Amino acid sequence: MSYPAKSQPQALSPELIERLAAIVGASHALTDPDQQLPYIREQRDMYNGRASLVLRPGSTQEVSQILALANAHGIPVVPQAGNTGLVGGQIPMRGEILLSVSRLKQVRAVDPPGFTITVEAGLTLAEVQRAADDANRLFPLSLPSEGTCQIGGNLSTNAGGVNALVYGTARSLVLGLEVVLADGRVWNGLSQLKKDNTGYDLKDLFIGAEGTLGIITAAVLKLFPKPAEKATAFVGLPDLDSALALFTLGQEIAGSSFSAFEVMKHNVLHTIVTHARGARNPFPGAEHPWYALLETSGLKADGAAERLLTDTLMAASERGILTDAVVAGSLGQARDFWYVRESYSEAQKPLGGSVKNDVSVPVHAIPEFIRRADAAMERICPGCRPIPIAHFGDGNIHYNISQPEGMDKAKYLAHWDDMVHAVHEVVLSLNGSISAEHGIGQMKVPELAAVKGPVAMELMRGIKAVFDPKGILNPGKVL
Repeated sequence: MSYPAKSQPQALSPELIERLAAIVGASHALTDPDQQLPYIREQRDMYNGRASLVLRPGSTQEVSQILALANAHGIPVVPQAGNTGLVGGQIPMRGEILLSVSRLKQVRAVDPPGFTITVEAGLTLAEVQRAADDANRLFPLSLPSEGTCQIGGNLSTNAGGVNALVYGTARSLVLGLEVVLADGRVWNGLSQLKKDNTGYDLKDLFIGAEGTLGIITAAVLKLFPKPAEKATAFVGLPDLDSALALFTLGQEIAGSSFSAFEVMKHNVLHTIVTHARGARNPFPGAEHPWYALLETSGLKADGAAERLLTDTLMAASERGILTDAVVAGSLGQARDFWYVRESYSEAQKPLGGSVKNDVSVPVHAIPEFIRRADAAMERICPGCRPIPIAHFGDGNIHYNISQPEGMDKAKYLAHWDDMVHAVHEVVLSLNGSISAEHGIGQMKVPELAAVKGPVAMELMRGIKAVFDPKGILNPGKVL
């Protein structure tokens, strides 16, 4: 795997360290390597970085003071939220200051009639969901890491998740932002307005920018009515084309009530039930080539969600596009089904080395992508094990490839660049994207220019120059 080259750590004078520490308090300015470790190591140990100082500000004003001082002295700063990113965007590699937003934990306002919530960047996604639930509202962004990932990071990477089919990605869930700019100025864009055509919509520049243009410190998020009922089913499919047919059928029958549709290969389910503690096979004693996890939901507790799900499954059975189906008979069984999906990442670890891809293609092209990518992987590394899973409804495929059984892990991972490049070639031939929801970080920087084109890169560099002329914000990431 190729990484941006490391340089010597950024040298901070004792005076600057003292001035920065005075902003946040000595206990929140970490110089000890052991105390820094949770902030500079990525969860899969793919990125082990270096920081001259870890700062944990407790307010937007403290973030502002830190950036004003860093900018004045040309000191690079790497923003970090929950440190759950998978492309190294949150890891300092050259001795930069790491600025953690994890102490920005306030729910500033909840507006149930207006269906909004205003929160600070350090709240975990689960905490935002609970705050919305306490107001009898739904915040629909949902990720397997929601107990540890933080909303500032979710917005900075434009996270997607299992509910993007109905509610869209994180970008679709934001009305306003508060952002600290590179020079320390604070842009207060915490608008609750759903319509505002007064010039450029600045918030969209910061969502998905991975902290390279400014540091998100708070956001106004959209809330929705809580579903009164859900119906969930695990379905066995004869082939991948049937998944596309079932998705189309579900949209036609259930419409906006069709709230989730996750698709996985047979070896994914086998890996999860073998290696994820507590995961249960919905089809004990039987195996199907592909599986889909479906959910319908409704705002009234009148059984409509279950009827729509049943109608979809019956129509699919009549057309021969499913081979078996299990409808959850209780909330506990529905949770078991979703636990299978949420255990995808963790269950792969015992398989050894894994080359990971987070890509998207038009929905109709998902079967073609997987067939062509599988063939390419077999040519590069015979015996490797693709284990794809897809947020099918938005075209997002997590296309991970585990090492062949018995192969040396280091020898396998030496294929990383060739395998990722081949996957990206297939993606681009189908008019897809090399990053669907995890961002560019530092992992995908070498390929970004090739896929975006010269005009797009010129515009992006121009935007970066306007917002961060000294280049102190998250250097080496995205651009």
